[in-house]
Amino acid sequence: MAIKSDTLDNYIFSNCKIYSPNTKKTINGNILVIDGIIKDLSYSGDFSSHKIIDCKNKIICPSFLDLRCHFGEPGFEDTESLSSGSNSAIAGGYSKICMLPNTDPVLDNLDSLESVLYKSKDLMIDILPIGAITKELKGLELSEIGLMAKKGVVAISDAHKMVENSQIMRHAIEYSAMFGIPVINHAENIDLKNSGIAHESLFSTEKGLPSNPWISETVALFRDLEIARYVKGKIHVPHVSSKESLNLISRYKDMGVDVTAEVTPHHLGLTETKLGNFDAIYKISPPFRGEDDRVALIDGLKSGLIDCISSDHHPQKIENKESDLINSKYGTIGLESAFSYSFKILSDYGFSLEEVIDLFSVKSRKIINMPLNIIEQGASADFIVINPDTIWIFDEKNIYSKSKNSALIGEKMKGKIEAVAFKNNIHTID
Repeated sequence: MAIKSDTLDNYIFSNCKIYSPNTKKTINGNILVIDGIIKDLSYSGDFSSHKIIDCKNKIICPSFLDLRCHFGEPGFEDTESLSSGSNSAIAGGYSKICMLPNTDPVLDNLDSLESVLYKSKDLMIDILPIGAITKELKGLELSEIGLMAKKGVVAISDAHKMVENSQIMRHAIEYSAMFGIPVINHAENIDLKNSGIAHESLFSTEKGLPSNPWISETVALFRDLEIARYVKGKIHVPHVSSKESLNLISRYKDMGVDVTAEVTPHHLGLTETKLGNFDAIYKISPPFRGEDDRVALIDGLKSGLIDCISSDHHPQKIENKESDLINSKYGTIGLESAFSYSFKILSDYGFSLEEVIDLFSVKSRKIINMPLNIIEQGASADFIVINPDTIWIFDEKNIYSKSKNSALIGEKMKGKIEAVAFKNNIHTID
């Protein structure tokens, strides 16, 4: 499988349906793009001198933005480089991703931030860095939040580590509020989690798996929400996994707390039973929980309580997943499969294609105050081509990441990303 790229110099996207999330309308048209700029949405002139992409029965919409990705560069390029991560993003329909700070060196100061910005400037996608909450992700001292915010970080987070010190968390929320960026804290009480890797339930007991109860998430989340309420700050809750967490988020939203939340595709579709064969590919943090939690997460998306879907793309080397279940590392990749798997799951629960697109392209942007890329005359071409009716099975050949640790290999998908137009280029995905 490969991504083919060409300069978007003189193209017509013909016979297409164009969905505009800002107006909630879909129109039929032919999009003329010259040198990366949309010249016409209903072109009817001579086609003979243009390169044609036939989009019959396909939909064109704004490209996606992912709120949380683990990329390895700098320091862990063997799991994911900026270049390989960009390929993964393009294959999933993303033109922008928010990169978590757990690199080496950590993105906790201006120098490391500027280095990543410099390395990423010529990539096929935009990298939007997330700065660390604390220096070296150690949870002991605040990072250079103000300097990094002025340079362009879109949020602060200690990635997969929870900030355990409540006073530091308070200062982080207060400080970030001055710059209008959210704090994203991994909500998992370490003491309650202990060594647990599976959802605490009858299933984990029968299998003899160390358990991680839902209260590890709600106890941590309650603290963060209370702090945000007290200091009037802005927080974003990553990878919500339990229905009880949704009850908390609902309560604090009703209080007027500035809180948003996301869910991952794999938590929408998979449950704790995936660990039945002790396969570390399904070792995820937070863990897959019960069927009632899974359905509650879908209901949370439907009601708007959960704001968007994020891939939580977390590459791991083969050896980190092929060791025994206890000692293997957490994480699954997800950029290539996020939209198609989510569309498959959510369409079974009455979601329209447009509603799912909004969860990937519109609502994630709102959380970090990123304007929507509107498909209109005079705008830069920043859109994707989706074949919405394709039913397919996700396979390793569909992975463009350096790492292959996908929990969704073998799962049914709906809808296929066929092309991404961005930065005066057109990328077609085989």
